[in-house]
Amino acid sequence: MTVSPTRRGLTLTAAAREFIRHPSPWLIGATLVAALSARILHGHWEIGDAIVALAMLAVFPFLEWTIHVVILHWRPRRIAGVTVDPLLARKHREHHVEPRDIPLVFIPWQSLVWVLPLAVAIGVLLFPATGAGLGRGLTFLAWLSVLGLGYEWCHYLVHTDYKPKTALYRSIWRNHRQHHFKNEHYWFTVTSSGTADRVLGTYPDPATVATSPTAKNLHGAAG
Repeated sequence: MTVSPTRRGLTLTAAAREFIRHPSPWLIGATLVAALSARILHGHWEIGDAIVALAMLAVFPFLEWTIHVVILHWRPRRIAGVTVDPLLARKHREHHVEPRDIPLVFIPWQSLVWVLPLAVAIGVLLFPATGAGLGRGLTFLAWLSVLGLGYEWCHYLVHTDYKPKTALYRSIWRNHRQHHFKNEHYWFTVTSSGTADRVLGTYPDPATVATSPTAKNLHGAAG
């Protein structure tokens, strides 16, 4: 029997069972297994691998913020007579309308089938394809997969009825819930407690922010 992730008294174990029923954790997880296996087989471990990992941890909140603002909150527009409205933006608008609809929480698999190969291509372009350079590229891809899985899990968990047990998760939970139920123009980070938001000016005192009438209806347009 499947336990609903919006059921009161939800445990982490029950939440995890639901989490693995969705496509994106498997697609990202498969990428992680492939990248990590290739990295281990390749060898050539150097300090550069640690630098790549630390740099990605520092940059990821800003990448997350940028994707959320620029892509997920994309306003449909006509360019050269064609309406540009990507699937990620459409699904994110639906997610704001129904934030408790769990399938809408996840990155659409249709997007991942091109995003994941793009990530591989970026790894190839950023690092030389031989020796230690290849190793750093594989480290990049493995860490990106770890961060992607972390994003999916954290975002999913915030939208379930699992109650925060630690101060860190409570702050992350509160941050993202304010984005959905207070004002969609602020609090764009998901996996950290306002890190990029604090730097980029989207982490106001909630008491000073008016409740937005379009938090569940982005851009004031349905769908």
